[in-house]
Formats: sequence, structure tokens, C-alpha cells
Amino acid sequence: MITDYRNIEKSLSETFNLQRRPVAIMFHEIPPAGVEKFTGTEPSGCSFWRIAAEGRTFYTVPSDHYNCPIGSYTHNISLPEDRAHELSQTLSIMAEIGYIKMDDVQSIPRLSKSPGVVVYAPLGETPSMPDVVLFSGLSGRIMLLQEAALRAGVAVQTPLLGRPTCMALPAAMASGVVASTGCIGNRIYTDIEENALYIVVPGKDLQKIADEAETIASANVKLHAYHRERRQTLSHL
Repeated sequence: MITDYRNIEKSLSETFNLQRRPVAIMFHEIPPAGVEKFTGTEPSGCSFWRIAAEGRTFYTVPSDHYNCPIGSYTHNISLPEDRAHELSQTLSIMAEIGYIKMDDVQSIPRLSKSPGVVVYAPLGETPSMPDVVLFSGLSGRIMLLQEAALRAGVAVQTPLLGRPTCMALPAAMASGVVASTGCIGNRIYTDIEENALYIVVPGKDLQKIADEAETIASANVKLHAYHRERRQTLSHL
């Protein structure tokens, strides 16, 4: 059965009032047919999320990720010899200012193997089944997506992930739906709103979650009315 990703994107975006397009991400050995190679330079791996959310479909090669030592680390991409020092340098700066402790690094999820290419696309235009789908939005909207996953019986992982945001991709591939608060670098490079969160969904589970979206959205509308009435009643006893 062929999955209609265009319809899934339309349905989920309307049901949950998503303001940004969900982004499909795929990790392949070779470039997929018919997909253009990214040209240009970006400062981070998550910058490609922004570009895909704006409507472009493309693939990157490992060297496109070298400007982001942390993102290269989570994507299991080795930096070239002349830039290998940049990872330790970046981590040292983060540790010196109190942003991380060096012991934290060992617990950061990574891809199990280095990708030959990474494909990015708006969900509705994905050229193949995504490895993960990245959603972003206001917490009250993203909450509903997580609830749809729970109703669908899809594995949902806790606790809430934080920095670096890009570790949410390998975490979702390994363990199921994850939520992330994002990090300051990601918010600069993607222009995501300060009050927005991320949900990352394994591509294989997307259809099941989409099937439960309307039920969850409808239930929350009814519960909204129920709790408002209950609050009004019980606040005036």
C-alpha cells in the first residue's frame, strides 16, 4: 500500500493547526533518483530543516555538515583531519561557559552508521518513506500529536530531550516518538519561535498516528469545554 504523504501532511497540519510544514528526513547510502543536490553553505545541520520546511526537496553529502561539529557528531559524520579539532574545541567552549558538562557527551544519541547522503523534504513531497518526520509548533499543538501517538500505541519516549536538538533524530529512529525543547543554536539557525517545541516521529509510525489525529483533536475540544465549565463551577462554590 502506497502512503499518501501529501494527504497526511494536509490532514495533520489542518487538524493541529501547524504553522510550519513537517519535514521528512531520510538517511541513504546513495542519492535518490530525481532529487537535487544541495548547493551552497549552511552553518548547521538543522539549517537544512528550515530550508525543507520552506518547500525545498534536496539531499546533502557529509561535507555539507562539516560546519556543525555537534551535528556531525550526532549524525555519525567524521570531520576531515584538518577540521577534526573543531568538535573538541566547540565542546570545550560549551563546557567552559557552563552550558554542558563533558560527561554529558557520552549520553548523546547518534546515528548507528554514517549516512552517504541525507535527504530533506516537506513531508507532502517526500520522495520515499522518511526515516523520521520532524514537527514543530506551539506546545499546545505539539501535545496533541504526542497524544495521537499514544492512542495509536506507538512508542513514546520520555524524558523531554534538550540540547543538542539534532540528537532527537537518532533518538526517534532508535526508540520511538520523542519530544524536544530545542536548543539556542537550533533556534538561531531555524528561526523557530521561542515558544515552540519539536516532536520527531519515526516514519514507519506516521500513518498510525495520522489515523488517530482527528479523534484526539475532537476529544480535546470536548475536554476544553468540560474543564472550562468545571473550573467555573468549582471556583464559585
